[in-house]
Amino acid sequence: MIAYVINPGSTSTKLALARISPSPNPDLPGNIQVALERREVFHPDLVGDLHEQFARIHAELMQGLEGWPAPDAVAGRGGLIGPASAGTYVVTDELAQFALASPYGQHASNMGAALALEVATRYGVPAFIVDPPTVDELLPEARVSGFPGIERRSRFHALNTRAVGRRAAYEVGKRFSEAVVVVAHLGGGNSVTTFLNGRAVDTTGALLDEGPFSPQRAGTLPTSGLLDLAYRFPRPELERLLTQEGGFRGLLGTADLRELERRERDEATVRAIVEAYIHQVVKAVGAYSVVAGRPDAIALTGGAARWPSLIDRIESRLAWIAPVVTYPGELELEALAEGVGRVLLGHEQARNWVRPGA
Repeated sequence: MIAYVINPGSTSTKLALARISPSPNPDLPGNIQVALERREVFHPDLVGDLHEQFARIHAELMQGLEGWPAPDAVAGRGGLIGPASAGTYVVTDELAQFALASPYGQHASNMGAALALEVATRYGVPAFIVDPPTVDELLPEARVSGFPGIERRSRFHALNTRAVGRRAAYEVGKRFSEAVVVVAHLGGGNSVTTFLNGRAVDTTGALLDEGPFSPQRAGTLPTSGLLDLAYRFPRPELERLLTQEGGFRGLLGTADLRELERRERDEATVRAIVEAYIHQVVKAVGAYSVVAGRPDAIALTGGAARWPSLIDRIESRLAWIAPVVTYPGELELEALAEGVGRVLLGHEQARNWVRPGA
């Protein structure tokens, strides 16, 4: 079977032709095997609202798909569509338009459902999204904050972390549906998530939530300091500062981890901030390692996982808790293809999205 995979981002859209077949090894994650042919369409000067961006990306996307055989299905990255269970969802026009309207916040992934539906309609095949960022399976006690009316929410790197969690469980001889796995996604944004029997029961969140700082996001801040900032800046500006001008960028002037890897050898200030980052990561992973009992595995993923000495230092401080496995970069294209593959091969039933509040 063949699926087109579409993962829109802020400066490019990643594409893949996925060839999906049953796995000869029933113990492999998902019991399927996927081979990907990858392409990427760049649009660094994209401006305007999502509807304007969508028109341009769609035209570029169709050019990027030229020459590939017709698909049996199309998968797009799920956007901010409100609380949802994990799984693969059928894309309807209502879902696509809801995501484009961005009621839960602006993000390039909000175009994924609409792009998938446009392409799928052209070929007369179904369109799907898989594990959107708003997957919400938190334990009731994980939602409660220390102040009335403020509830902890679930918004994290669900697509990549679930794919990584499946692989990590397999690495230690367990099924994801029967394991406790803690996944730290360490990328442009961070999230640390505890999976219990395949369910994300607690997470730091990935944007204006909690957890360690990242290349450009501030992460958890002391409440008193955050209040001081809140009185100095209007909310839109403060949100921009916390999500784009914090972390390594704010502390060291750059969000480029490759540059920091080079500079760390010679600059004491860089070494100190990198050590602080490591401290925050291991502290968060340690905290989320007690949520559901001692984990069977800890997985490190995201762009920072390409920094060998950084990951070695993180792993050395966590290895006493559980085996640590590393998956550099992200597995979003693979995760989309596998999610559609589980449906096409009958291992999983597609879900129907319901508008929040309906």
